[in-house]
Amino acid sequence: MRQSLLSLLESHSLRNTLRPAGIALTLAAVSTGAQAQSIAALPAASEPVMEIGAAKPTAAWTRFCEQKPIECAVDASQAATIPLTATEWQTINRINRQVNAAIKPKTDKDHWGVEDRWDFAEDGYGDCEDYQLVKRKRLVEAGFPRRALRMTVVIDDEGAGHAVMMVRTDKGDFILDNKKDAVLPWHQTGYTYIKREGDGGTAWASLGRQTSPVMTANK
Repeated sequence: MRQSLLSLLESHSLRNTLRPAGIALTLAAVSTGAQAQSIAALPAASEPVMEIGAAKPTAAWTRFCEQKPIECAVDASQAATIPLTATEWQTINRINRQVNAAIKPKTDKDHWGVEDRWDFAEDGYGDCEDYQLVKRKRLVEAGFPRRALRMTVVIDDEGAGHAVMMVRTDKGDFILDNKKDAVLPWHQTGYTYIKREGDGGTAWASLGRQTSPVMTANK
């Protein structure tokens, strides 16, 4: 009888020990599943950003193109927008998060010794535009047309010049940003849009504002 009582107490204690762990695992699984479902859910369609004439590219972009012309070439046979499916949406979000986590921020002055330089963050450090160039490279490797992936200059919510990447889709234009992991429609970022790469040639397209307060958005 004593042995049975001990066994019963041990069994009861074990169940009480395991129950919180089981609850924690269940909650973690639910949280992970909810996050995956949120990322997998396609965003609502919205109007794309409007182009307003032509704009000059940044001087740093011009130098980047001289060194890596393939990154700046416009292939008119490619689509200017992509059909946004659940698979593409998951890929966009995954690459945005992965690159943001892999690169550490460093200003061009500290990194390269110059005020403004656009390049791939191959050593693991970079400024805003360097993050976005890596993201675009990864998306192109994943099968996205480069013509639908446009480098874009904005004024951010702190009033500073900032570079993001715009993914142009049949559901609107979405922004990949090193400041946040969430991929947002362009009109939900709080940014002022200055200009972006054109999709028909070397000229950039104006997005409504002609000047920017810092070198990154120089005309």
